[in-house]
Amino acid sequence: MIIYIHGFAGSGMSSKAKILKDEFKEYDFLAPSLSYVPSLAIETLKELISSFLKYDKVYLIGSSLGGYYATYLAEYFSIPVVLINPAVNPQDTLNQYLGQNNNLYDNSYYEWNKKHMDMLKTYAVKNITSKLYFLLLQKGDELLNYKEAIYKYENASSIVINGGSHRFEYIEKYTKEIKQFLCV
Repeated sequence: MIIYIHGFAGSGMSSKAKILKDEFKEYDFLAPSLSYVPSLAIETLKELISSFLKYDKVYLIGSSLGGYYATYLAEYFSIPVVLINPAVNPQDTLNQYLGQNNNLYDNSYYEWNKKHMDMLKTYAVKNITSKLYFLLLQKGDELLNYKEAIYKYENASSIVINGGSHRFEYIEKYTKEIKQFLCV
């Protein structure tokens, strides 16, 4: 089972989720739409992973804030993860979104507040198990500094690409490498 974890204000119906779902159509692939509340998103993912681990291996692909969550879950369950332009310090980078925001998929509104920011700290991972991670980074990420990810995941497998954006352009070009890392 491959579980895709979307980023802040995203959904399991994002364009990246759809591309990955199509690229991994021969596998069990799930892209859940998660709550904007960090503790609810993590608990939902823990329940899903625990359920699937009873029957099969589980692999995660996390993008942006989903990469932050995937890091916590990789260490919690000791499972392999692909990180796409992951958020390393979302408790810092998401400060700019305090207040009312809208979901990028359905345009619904929600309130992002200090309590949510504090929840993120609960899921911070100081020491990682490098062999669990494969990073896909684009230097042109306008929201996150790719160097933070290189530093945090310094011994992990990675591909760093000049240009690009936070969305990670042309993700479909890297599915071969993702499959090789996940051994699927």
